Amino acid sequence: MKRNKKFGEQLGILIVLIFLVVYFSAVTKGSFIRADNLLNIVRQVSMIGISAVGMTFVILTAGIDLSVGSLMSLINIVCALLMVKAGLHPVFAIFLSLVVSCCIGLLNGLIVTMAKIPPLIATLGMMISLRGMSYLLCDGEPVDGFEDWFRIIGQGDIWKTPIPVVIMLVTFILGWIFLNKTTYGRYIYGIGGNEQASRLSGVNVTAIKCLVYSLSSLLTGVAAIIMLSRLTTGQPKIGTGFELDVITAVVLGSVSIFGGQGRLTGVFIGVLIMGVLRNGLVILDVSEYYQQVVSGMVLLGAVAFDNLSKNSKNTT
Repeated sequence: MKRNKKFGEQLGILIVLIFLVVYFSAVTKGSFIRADNLLNIVRQVSMIGISAVGMTFVILTAGIDLSVGSLMSLINIVCALLMVKAGLHPVFAIFLSLVVSCCIGLLNGLIVTMAKIPPLIATLGMMISLRGMSYLLCDGEPVDGFEDWFRIIGQGDIWKTPIPVVIMLVTFILGWIFLNKTTYGRYIYGIGGNEQASRLSGVNVTAIKCLVYSLSSLLTGVAAIIMLSRLTTGQPKIGTGFELDVITAVVLGSVSIFGGQGRLTGVFIGVLIMGVLRNGLVILDVSEYYQQVVSGMVLLGAVAFDNLSKNSKNTT
């Protein structure tokens, strides 16, 4: 029954995705369904998708990471400064930036587990702090002047497939293997389902939570590098609202905000829905303000559905 229900949920959001594609194709008289536009959609959502894999790990443990947007901005600036101001080779700059990103995620995990601060508050405080650090490091000014080949990461193609899309697909595949084929994945689901039972079973809950927050930040760091390469300029405000897009995609993909339930296949569909919806509204020349309203309603609807599903389970 559980397997059938999970399949039904993913089938439901797949139907939503198909409906949106058909609808926007019809109202735009075919311009939406063009191959170049579809490639543009998946390229645009690739950064959200990469970060969404890490966010899925966190939410499955009944946590949340609101700091990913500010982390996106910080790593964007840090990597840019390492290349432009410090004169480091891009490969070394990328490596150091990802180390910084991972360390910030580890700090998030330690604050949540050791200081016993609720994830919402812990990552909210980190979000505010990282945002301020982003502006302090660059005095609020954009940073540019990179080597030409650095642009390949965000703008290049592999066999006519955008490199960011390839990275996103690889991230989802590795994330799926991690969750479904490793002991750590079972621990993550177990902690989200019943943390106390997992602890009594000998699971090192602190270590697992630190791991998922570190992975979330690491993958957001990867997304930030891609964004930097795509825009060819480091900007302290680039991650504004990014965390909401990521969380919306994850919850829309039927990952329960209460933890312990959800699949990356659903998250992948949720990411595509976000991209299709946003791209279709842009083609229809819908105001950005209305787009924000729609995004907010989508998030509320997804959370409401998740809450109703949980309540129905409790009453049966």
